[in-house]
Amino acid sequence: MWEFRDKVAVAGVGYSKLSRRSEQSLAALTAQACDAALADAGLTRAALDGLATMPSMPRYGGARGAVEGIDVVTPWFLGELLGINEQIEWIGSTNGMVTQSLIDAAMAIASGVATHVIVYRALHNPPGKYINFESSHAGGHEQYTAPYGFTSPPAWAATCFRRYFELYGYSRADFAPFIVGNRANTMKNPNGYWRDKPLTEEDYLTTRMIADPMSLLDCDIPVDGCCALLLTSTERARDLKKPPALLTGFAASTHVGPAGVAQNLEDQIAGSEQVARRLWAATGMGPSDVDTAQLYDGFSLFVITWLEGMGLVPKGEAMAFLREGHGNLDGRLPINTGGGALGEGRLHGMTHLAEAVIQVTDRGGERQVPGANRSLVTVSNGLAKATAFLFSRDGG
Repeated sequence: MWEFRDKVAVAGVGYSKLSRRSEQSLAALTAQACDAALADAGLTRAALDGLATMPSMPRYGGARGAVEGIDVVTPWFLGELLGINEQIEWIGSTNGMVTQSLIDAAMAIASGVATHVIVYRALHNPPGKYINFESSHAGGHEQYTAPYGFTSPPAWAATCFRRYFELYGYSRADFAPFIVGNRANTMKNPNGYWRDKPLTEEDYLTTRMIADPMSLLDCDIPVDGCCALLLTSTERARDLKKPPALLTGFAASTHVGPAGVAQNLEDQIAGSEQVARRLWAATGMGPSDVDTAQLYDGFSLFVITWLEGMGLVPKGEAMAFLREGHGNLDGRLPINTGGGALGEGRLHGMTHLAEAVIQVTDRGGERQVPGANRSLVTVSNGLAKATAFLFSRDGG
């Protein structure tokens, strides 16, 4: 079991507005989210001595720029922007998902290197197509995939989705109730990008295909914006403005599939199962202890693979579980209660972390799950750099 179980807490949550194309710079949006997280905890910039993020742009996206304050916001730039560089004792910057930064920040708090750390994810949605292969030549493994259009995450995820359908006898119609319910959750979330746009099963079944059976509505929505969390020790957090969410434990995947492709269904499940073993060992908990699950949905398929890989439902039964409404707000295990990346916006797991904190601190408003004591978060696709966290209500 993790030595620092429940000794590190999230004491503040902050958002900027999430929009497709903001008139404000990414730097301005990031400062807004960080200040909101501090205010949520009843603190000011003077309290901060740590910053952490994964700052880079996605590998596949638009101009793939790296202009500070426009395309990316590194912690060094943010410290200068906030006027706190002189007081910063620790900075974390990873090349994995931003959730790796949360792990780093938690360890910095636990070890006493820092006292108050902002973990944030800022993303810019540049002009142009999100998915594009621009080279006229393909080398390495791409010489075997690029000529066939197999060069992008939606195409990779689509093959896994198709395999799941074929293995267990499902279709898109079986998944439609979950997608519609997820949009309903989004509409209860004031931060959700799609909060004002309802969805029907017919909308889902007739929307444009990206890579069959992966449609536009199976993909997360790229946005301009930022989400930030304020981490500190549980002891300090109890003296702050809002009830804290305790970090009970975390786990990370090191699973790399041998198949030679970016992802396949079997590797995703195997990686998720590895994360599950590590998380339950670190926390001393198990699937039956989870009250809500914020499961990464950069592509909708990942909700299925995480449900099964984490042991929340038996293998092959996740889609039936969702079809029958067990993942709804009033279901047996409410899933993605804020709408996830499909509805709230693509911030690489930060919105899932924020929603877990919101649920175990009773701040969900009309989407609040009554008595939610523990909320699970999973991020990425189960393969190397994927992570899982368990947040708990403070009983102290």
